[in-house]
Amino acid sequence: MAKIATVITDLFEDVEYTDPAKAFHDAGHEVITIENEAGKEVTGKQGEVSVAIDKGIDEVSPDDFDALFIPGGFSPDQLRADDRFVDFVKHFMDEKKPVFAICHGPQLLITAKTLDGRDATGFKSIQVDLENAGAKFHDKEVVVCQKQLVTSRTPDDLPAFNREAVNLLA
Repeated sequence: MAKIATVITDLFEDVEYTDPAKAFHDAGHEVITIENEAGKEVTGKQGEVSVAIDKGIDEVSPDDFDALFIPGGFSPDQLRADDRFVDFVKHFMDEKKPVFAICHGPQLLITAKTLDGRDATGFKSIQVDLENAGAKFHDKEVVVCQKQLVTSRTPDDLPAFNREAVNLLA
């Protein structure tokens, strides 16, 4: 089964982490959380969920993982200010490994300059950013591009996002 790197920090959208993580676990996959330092607890923006960080970014290599998951909320915007996370994310896209990004998650892909010519979706407020990054924006609950990239807009899209992400790993 797949080992899924999950880049996450404080103010992630609670359900956009918990719901896909449960779907991945239920399908037999391993979800590894990555932030600046292992052992830290990060809290969702709704204050409902705390997540223990498994690994610090300096302890991991993208080669250690089969897929990448980027939950939304304010977390991706914070992480994209750190070149280590941008480079980590870029590697998955360059190597054509599965990438799952919901809501504001594609902000990391924008900063990594990996969306040119790709079909994608995301939260309405980043539509212009996605288009400026060269993505072909689709206002749909889930967009699967080249059997690699799965994107969705909001928590309402989680059933479709989870279904397509799990299917891509099957």
